[in-house]
Amino acid sequence: MCAIEAESFSGYGGLRQIDSPRPQPAKDRVLVRVTAAGVTPLDHTILSGGHPRARAPLVLGNEGAGVIEDAGDSGLAVGSRVMFTGPYGVGENGTWQEWLLVRPEHLALVPDAIDDVVAASLPVAYLTAQITLTQAGFAPDKAVLAPGIGGSVGNATYQLARAQGAGKVISTAGSAAKAARARELGFEDVIDLTTEGLADGVRRITDGKGVDIVIESIGGSVTSEALGSLSLGGVLITLGYSAGRKTTIDVTDLIWKRARMAGFSMFAQSPTTVATAWRDIIPLIVGGSVKPIVERVYPLGEAGEALRHVIEDRPFGKVVLAG
Repeated sequence: MCAIEAESFSGYGGLRQIDSPRPQPAKDRVLVRVTAAGVTPLDHTILSGGHPRARAPLVLGNEGAGVIEDAGDSGLAVGSRVMFTGPYGVGENGTWQEWLLVRPEHLALVPDAIDDVVAASLPVAYLTAQITLTQAGFAPDKAVLAPGIGGSVGNATYQLARAQGAGKVISTAGSAAKAARARELGFEDVIDLTTEGLADGVRRITDGKGVDIVIESIGGSVTSEALGSLSLGGVLITLGYSAGRKTTIDVTDLIWKRARMAGFSMFAQSPTTVATAWRDIIPLIVGGSVKPIVERVYPLGEAGEALRHVIEDRPFGKVVLAG
């Protein structure tokens, strides 16, 4: 079978297309024919040698969708369409290949209304967004800040919070083009960072009150600015660092506001937590109140170019491998 493997963690040049044996069915795993696979910044972190758990050679790809070809002892039906994320592409071979053995607890059934490309784009971003909102104490009428409207987690958080009755949802755009695209798609209260600072934008939109929740996936100075945008008793959850792993915070933003700041890892979530999140997410997508955005689809053989596009071009929406 065809697979895209990181022979070494040396950047894009470390990727190669290989022909590897098809996995043999196993009782404790489900054999999935992968029809589409997501491309995420995590893939770049690993390919650049920045993840402590990953070891080369490794087939990348942390999320995907496909069809069950052998259900093992899972009780699932052969032929069912599924989507999933887990340690794939990190601690073991991932979704950038034609077949994969997946743990049953990582699988979610895909409704007919969601096609394979969209399904492959959902697991990492939408599970992260929904679970972090829940852990931050989200409730209708609360104000939420989710920086990065064009990024997968930022957009998923924005859409899920809005669809579930947030009083105010705010995001940011790093360019005038992305701000314009956000407006075209009906996303309101998006701060154009080329004309206004994050903190100033939040103060303007909230009449100086700040936000109750920040789900922050960018890192660097954004973390500090977002923390300063919290209201009294607010919560910030941080989970990414595309803009840098280090930041400087004003501790009075925590002390005076009696705020809380926490980190998040998708790998640490229990199967029950994930299943509960899917039960919240899927009806919103099927019903049309949440509309996932796939910016571009590449063939599997162009995985390196797809990853370069995600990291260097910073597209508005997800990038997926299919076909």
